[in-house]
Amino acid sequence: MTIRVAAVGTGNVGKPALAHLIGDDRFDLTAVWVSSEAKAGRDAGELAGLGVTTGVAATTDLDAVLATAPECVVYTALADNRLTEALEDYRRILAAGINVVGSSAVFLQYPWQTLPQEMISPIEEAAAQGNSSLFVGGIDPGFANDLVPLALAGTCQSIEQVRCMEIINYDTYDSAAVMFDVMGFGRSLDDVPMLLQPGVLSLAWGSVVRQLAAGLGIDLDEVKETYVREPAPEAFDIASGHIEKGTAAALRFEVQGIKDGAVAVVLEHVTRLRDDLRPDWPQPAQEGGSYRIEITGEPSYAVDLCLSSPNGDHNHAGLVATAARVVNAIPDVVAAPAGIRTTLDLPLVTGRGLYAGSRP
Repeated sequence: MTIRVAAVGTGNVGKPALAHLIGDDRFDLTAVWVSSEAKAGRDAGELAGLGVTTGVAATTDLDAVLATAPECVVYTALADNRLTEALEDYRRILAAGINVVGSSAVFLQYPWQTLPQEMISPIEEAAAQGNSSLFVGGIDPGFANDLVPLALAGTCQSIEQVRCMEIINYDTYDSAAVMFDVMGFGRSLDDVPMLLQPGVLSLAWGSVVRQLAAGLGIDLDEVKETYVREPAPEAFDIASGHIEKGTAAALRFEVQGIKDGAVAVVLEHVTRLRDDLRPDWPQPAQEGGSYRIEITGEPSYAVDLCLSSPNGDHNHAGLVATAARVVNAIPDVVAAPAGIRTTLDLPLVTGRGLYAGSRP
């Protein structure tokens, strides 16, 4: 029996999510929400880049989407620069009795002890009211720093530290709002962007550290954050725009979970806009970028996740993986008890029904 689903957002993550929903026989697409009038009225198949007609026209009216009575909404709309609106969207959808899987806002992956309770309570109350469930994930925050490291940790006798790393060149990531406004690339090093304001890194990725700690049974004493930036040695262009000489062109940060004075859990990002920047920083396992999990313990592990795609580069593959993580979780989220669900709650999503044979 198919599950009635609606899509909210058709951007970098929303487009592959929409394509997945249309092409997967487990789902029946009821509606698509878009943020711009330029996309309103266009067919979902066109917005997904599939070249097919679905008969589902996009709308900017969220109430119209909810009126189609989906069992689950796939929420991929950008939340970084519209947090209040995104949280209200979640509240409305859940209160209407509709389950949600999403890729943003990322701290909803595991919000407890990361968000103030006054931000969590409206979501929890709406889920209770609608008897609905919410799961937020993807790749990072997501399976690269929850499912995979926790699975590895389950094969250890003892653990000293778990470190999850994203080491990626963002030069082909096409989102000016994220790259310039949120992350601060192309801006003066004296200008502190949204992401690097005190407490924001811990807000965005504290959920990763807190969930890993919860999975390991660690009651953290505190969460700390550190970062360093590198200026561009000369002017150059990336997919999102122009980078002037001397402006931010590389960023390395850590969000650290501290226990008894030791760094027990770490989320680290090494982000470059050119491969030659800061060669002394950790290097990816493949050209362009990779994810790395390092567990220090007995035994110790170092595992690299190298994403690729026949349809694009590593950044494209990461966007598809982010979308597929939440889309494939839909059946389990629909079946889950009401409330905010996490990787620690849901059964293993195995990819059942996704085998498509060899490509010609």
